[in-house]
Amino acid sequence: MRPLLAVTCLLAVAVGQAAAQRVLALPDPTNCVNRVKHASFADPQGTKHNYFFSWLHRPTSKIEVDWLDARNVCRRHCMDAVSIETLQENEWVKQQMARGGVRYIWTSGRKCDFDGCTRQDLQPLIVNGWFWSGSGARIPPTNQRQLGDWSNTGLEGRPQPDNREEVLPLMLKLLLTL
Repeated sequence: MRPLLAVTCLLAVAVGQAAAQRVLALPDPTNCVNRVKHASFADPQGTKHNYFFSWLHRPTSKIEVDWLDARNVCRRHCMDAVSIETLQENEWVKQQMARGGVRYIWTSGRKCDFDGCTRQDLQPLIVNGWFWSGSGARIPPTNQRQLGDWSNTGLEGRPQPDNREEVLPLMLKLLLTL
């Protein structure tokens, strides 16, 4: 799955070393009360998720941020970056992106790179060590590309996932979900 460079809040790529001093944002009560919801999707179990699309929201339509800052935008709105956990949700998100003319968004996908990541079931990390930070659910192995939309080119011309550690701003759109 190519990093979804617009941001869908329910947000995927690890943050660089310069980001190690940065922290995950806390919710902003004002933004939580006035939360913007652009669309809803019900998963196969009937659980409803609400989404915020940064490209439709004037204050965030042209922001340039990295993965952590994108996730923090979501967190400040009492949401989290998108965790795309079903093929149905994946297709729905792709349709929303196509309607908005958005090619990429940040997701909450992340490679395990902290204490506990040496577990045998996570090895090799580039294949088995991915999870949705928004929900904590594991992402299927990256060598099973039929289970996701991993890009074959990525932003740096390398197959995804590459756990790109980008510290320079990237043009991102935000798609937030509750």
